[in-house]
Amino acid sequence: MTLATASDLRQTDSLQMIKSFLIWTFTLAVCLLVVGFPLVVLMATVGCLLSIVLQSVMPVSAVLLVAGGLILFNVMAVMIAAGVLTAKGVHPSDMKWLSWLHGEAEQMQTTVYAACPLTCELNK
Repeated sequence: MTLATASDLRQTDSLQMIKSFLIWTFTLAVCLLVVGFPLVVLMATVGCLLSIVLQSVMPVSAVLLVAGGLILFNVMAVMIAAGVLTAKGVHPSDMKWLSWLHGEAEQMQTTVYAACPLTCELNK
């Protein structure tokens, strides 16, 4: 009975790590696309210039090489960052700024109009 319980715990831990890694990968990819848009524009500009320079050296595959390199760099950066966060034991549910990922709504303030103190009943 003890062996079955220990095996089940190890399987749960490994599934939890895989789930954490996949959530971190998704979150970091979304953040790179949304928040890192200026970085993406800068990488595209450098990639265009690099492919123009490489076009004279290897005319057949310069654009393919540069585009593939930039995509590989972005994918590897997201995967390595997700792996490091998972290995350190940081779970996405521990992050306060990831409330949108859990479906938790932020507390919104209720609007109080200028005439409301005279006409409305405020629950204090």
